This record gives sequence, C-alpha cells and structure tokens, in this order.
Amino acid sequence: MKFKAILIIFFFLAIKANAAPDVDTIIIRTDNNSERIARDLDSLVNTWYVKIAIKNKLVENDTDTLAYQCPDSVYINRLNKINSVINLPFNNIVRNHIEVYTVRQREKFCAVLGLKDYYFPMIEDVFDSYGLPAEFKYMAVIESALNPNAVNRRSGAAGMWQFMYSTGRMYGLTINSIIDERKDPVKATHAAARYIKDLYNIYKDWVLVIAAYDCGPGNVNKAIKRSGNKKDYWGIYYRLPRETRGYIPQYIAAAYAVTYYAEHNLQPLPLNIPVATDTIMVNKDIHLAQISEVMGIPLGELEALNPQYRTGLVPGSSKPMSLTLPMNHLGDFMDLTDTIRQYKPDVYLNKRTLIDDPTRSSYVTTNIKGKTKLIYTVKDGDNIGFISEWYHVGLSDLRNWNNIYRNNIRVGQKLVVYVDPAKSEYYSKINMMDLSDKQALSGKTVTNTSQPQATSIGPGDIDGEFITYTVRNGDTIWDIVKMFDNVTTTQVLSLNNISDAGKIKVGQVLKIKKKS
Repeated sequence: MKFKAILIIFFFLAIKANAAPDVDTIIIRTDNNSERIARDLDSLVNTWYVKIAIKNKLVENDTDTLAYQCPDSVYINRLNKINSVINLPFNNIVRNHIEVYTVRQREKFCAVLGLKDYYFPMIEDVFDSYGLPAEFKYMAVIESALNPNAVNRRSGAAGMWQFMYSTGRMYGLTINSIIDERKDPVKATHAAARYIKDLYNIYKDWVLVIAAYDCGPGNVNKAIKRSGNKKDYWGIYYRLPRETRGYIPQYIAAAYAVTYYAEHNLQPLPLNIPVATDTIMVNKDIHLAQISEVMGIPLGELEALNPQYRTGLVPGSSKPMSLTLPMNHLGDFMDLTDTIRQYKPDVYLNKRTLIDDPTRSSYVTTNIKGKTKLIYTVKDGDNIGFISEWYHVGLSDLRNWNNIYRNNIRVGQKLVVYVDPAKSEYYSKINMMDLSDKQALSGKTVTNTSQPQATSIGPGDIDGEFITYTVRNGDTIWDIVKMFDNVTTTQVLSLNNISDAGKIKVGQVLKIKKKS
C-alpha cells in the first residue's frame, strides 16, 4: 500500500508539472530580473541631472525601509484600482519586484520618479498618436529606468527603449560612429511605438506583445509552439527565456511603484531638467562643446538634452539635424550661431578625427594609448572570433573598437585593431595572409564553424547578385531578416523555396537579395 501511495503522489506531481502554471503560485528560484533592475538604477544615478541632484541633496527619503512593506491584500487591492488594458495579477514574483523599487532600491528609484514628469508626457503623446495604451510607458521604466544613455554591455542594446542595432535600423533609427538615435528619446519612442504596433498585429494580445518586446517574436513563437499552440502568457510561461518570465511581473511592479510611491513615503528626486525646451534644426556641423564654451551652458546639460550625438558633433552638413536647447537659451543661440561655429573649429569640427578615434565611443572599455593602430579587411570565411585570436585581442575589445553588434561583419569591411607596437610588423602581415595561414597562427586548421561568418557575395540571380547567410543555432527567419536592409520575410522565404518559416536548420545557407 505504501508503494502504491508513492506512485499516486508521483502521478499527480507529473500532472502538475505539465499543467499551465498557476498565476498565484509561480516561483522563480533565481531572479535575474531583480539584478537587472538594480543594474539599470545604478546606471541612472550616474547621469548628469541625477548626479547634480544627489550632490545637492535636494531630497531626503525615509530609510526605515521595513516600515513600507505591505501585506499581500494591500498590494492586490491597489493593483485592482489601476486602470489598465491588461490584467495586473499579483504573486510572489510581483511582490519581490515591487519591493526592489519601494524597499531595497528606494533611494535610486526616486531618480526614476523625478524623470517621469519629464519623459512620461512625451511618451504618452507619442503612444496616443499610434493608438497604443498610454500605460505602456511603464515598459521604459523596466527597459532602462528612463535613462536615454542606458547601454547593455552584454547585448549591445541601447537607449531608453533598449533597441538592438538591427532592430533600431529596421525601425528607421540612424546608428553610426557619430549618431545613435536609439538614445534620442523622441525618435526612439516613435520607433518603439511602431515596433509594439507590429507585434500587436502578430499576436492580438497585449501581454504577449510585452513579452515579445523583451525576448523577440521568435522566442515567443517557439514557446507557443512548444506549449501546444497556447497563446496566453501564463500558458507559455515555462517555455519562455528565464529573463522574460520575470518581465511581465516586473512591468506590473513598475506600474504599481510609479502609481503608489507616495504610500511608501517616497518622493521624486527634484531634477533640474528644463521643462521648457525647444528643438532647432541645424544645417551645418556644430559641436556641443562649442555651444557650451561660447554660451556658458554646462556641457553635461547639453549632452543630457542631446544624448544621440555620441561624440558631441552635430553633423548638420550631411543633412539637417535637431538640436535641443533650454528655451531661455534659444534666442541667444540663433544670434551667436556663426560665432559658435568659428570657435576652435580645428579642434571640434574635425569630423575624420571624431569618426576614427574609437576612444570617443561610448562602447570602448580598454585603454589604447601607446598602441599601434592597424586596419584589417574582412575576407570570405572570416568571423570576428577568428580575427580576435589572430591579433591576440579581446573579442569585446574588437567589437567596441568597431561598434560591432551581434558579431556580424561583412566581406570588405575595414576593422580597426590596436596592437603592441613591438609586434606591429608581425601583426601587419596578417591582412595579406590566406585563411589557412591565419588559422595556423592559432594552431588550427580551416574547418566549418558555428560562429557567425562574414557574409559573402554568391552567384548572380535573375536580378543580379545576392548575399548568402548561414543559419546559426537559435536563428529565426525574423532575426535573420532584421540583419539586412530592405529585405522582407516573404522575400527570403520565396527566394529560398521555404514554405514553413519555422523549419530552417542550423547550417542551412540562405540567399538574401543584395541591396541595389
């Protein structure tokens, strides 16, 4: 009888393990999302306006954190009062995230509360123009803590809405050595709105839209398929990437904390961000440092208002560029424009120096002082892992020097490499070697690799040349299409005679229409 009882217990446990999770009883053993919140808040307190406010100690919040933990019934009651197009359930994960904001990181969260009065009205206006729910503004809180300069060093995502390079480009954001419009709060918000709207057209479910924004539609589609075609977030919960499992609870916690911060005796950090600003279009190059020195505006303030200009150069000569200034300085700027441009132009308007000098990039992590700069031209069969080994440099350093995202390089691309001057003659020969000789430097032979390789030009199709791409582990058609300009999913499927987008295989070579 005892043995039968044990079998029955295991039987019911097995049924429970395969059932959809109960919203009220879900438990995550390792909560990476709490670390994500802490990381974003740490980054935020290093921004210009926040540092000034903290330095001046403009607000004091109660540090008796334990006094502001609430019973579950209080959290549930408050969440039920928040107007939302999506359900805001409560469970132990949501409670944990709420207490990150209101208890464990309460001092830093006050900076987010200070920024919301500046950024939320803009986000609400943009989302309203696209017919999106205004409460999706809370996504910006969990993506970046409302920090336009936020950069995820691991993934390369940047800006208030944490766009990856390929997704940002797909939604019209300019990203190069001088400009990164992922950090432009207004343009990035418009791009986020278009992306969210496209995701809704796929799923017709706002909760799945939020999940797909975090991990990508490819991962959500896989979770739906593996869950027996369930199209409900909690139904596919255990099939989603671990970090995304905490994303919806984190969204709920952000909505709660922003709405009920006063009940936890929190006060917004008063930030001296000029509420009255205006944007003027400039059609000639000008540098933020020139404006700062001539007009006496702190450079940090100008950079905070114009975070998209990575080097400080506003390259208006290429096309008209927007410049945001405090309203009270706008008239003086218009009167002094010529004087500003003529101030130290050799120092500030040398565009080549600004483009080529990687020490000015926000992604650089290593000191290159005293090293020799070499140029390597990417060849067929190369990948970024090989190149880092040949030159004995860190993979992250090579990415940072060349602003490379997701390891993608192309044949003919020029890469900057910094090496020890004593070995520069040795390393300079690598650019002229064939692949087998270069691999021999690392003690390897030429073999197939699972690392992403540089795309190469293949034979011509009926319209001319095409590009080939080798499918890697984890790739989806959606992810692949985002890597190329002016290419649609339908075009790639048709060109490669693929009837089922979910059946591409690792190692499969796809033809991609070359941009004309």
